[in-house]
Amino acid sequence: MSEPLLVADHVSKVFSMGGLFGRGSFKAVDDVTFTLTEGRPEIFTIIGESGSGKTTLSRMILSTSKPSSGAIRFRGRDVSTIRGRKAKLAFMAEVQPIFQNPFEAFNPLKRVDRYLFMSARRFAGARNREDIERRSDEVLQQVGLSLAEIQGRFPHELSGGQLQRTAIARALISRPALIVADEPVSMVDASLRMSIVNLFKTLRDDLNVSIIYITHDLATAYYISDRLMIMRKGNVIEEGDARAILANPQHPYSIQLKDAVLSPEAATDGSPRRRAPATSAVFIPDTS
Repeated sequence: MSEPLLVADHVSKVFSMGGLFGRGSFKAVDDVTFTLTEGRPEIFTIIGESGSGKTTLSRMILSTSKPSSGAIRFRGRDVSTIRGRKAKLAFMAEVQPIFQNPFEAFNPLKRVDRYLFMSARRFAGARNREDIERRSDEVLQQVGLSLAEIQGRFPHELSGGQLQRTAIARALISRPALIVADEPVSMVDASLRMSIVNLFKTLRDDLNVSIIYITHDLATAYYISDRLMIMRKGNVIEEGDARAILANPQHPYSIQLKDAVLSPEAATDGSPRRRAPATSAVFIPDTS
């Protein structure tokens, strides 16, 4: 029987609200449970509108926020109990984040290649310059770039697509088992989104990396996901096989989401099509 890679076990997160004249609480995540299996790489999508709790859940997975109740366990260890620099670096090597805005992920006054070199020294055991540059170029090649393209350049000298690919390459340096990608294409030009979405599928298939893909976009979720979990106001309303849920949603909110974005019939090539008129800027992949 396969062991769990990641378990969210009845996880809740409560934030205090109010001030001097009154206090209250807000439950951002309410009793969420799911499991990712070791040795079975997949793209597990957490989908929901703003305020659904998906980003709060991602922060708990990354151990930057602690659950108010329940536990998140990575390879059997409660991530909130990780202490000390060595243990934290070991966890970070295995679980890597990719953030929404690549321009905020890099210091504008620091050359982009420095981030790769630092990660190569910290996580990949590279010590001399030759090894550092070799490992950096290796991961850049995996995301469709090269060290020559980014070396010596500052973030503003790269396009949004190049910078997000560099962020993904940086995450790959440690050879992680899990990547947590929070809205990774929402700040990228629409013409480049498909290539990044396809890159995640390649990482899953070729590098055996599991990916938690966090989004509000049902169309990309339809295209990329193996399984998905739909959240609303901190609660999980549906969870399971992505195509099965999106083909036949059961919860009224899931039906509403589908009706707002996807047409009643899938296209003959299997790709979703947007209703007209469109109510929001939603990326619809073309798989033809």
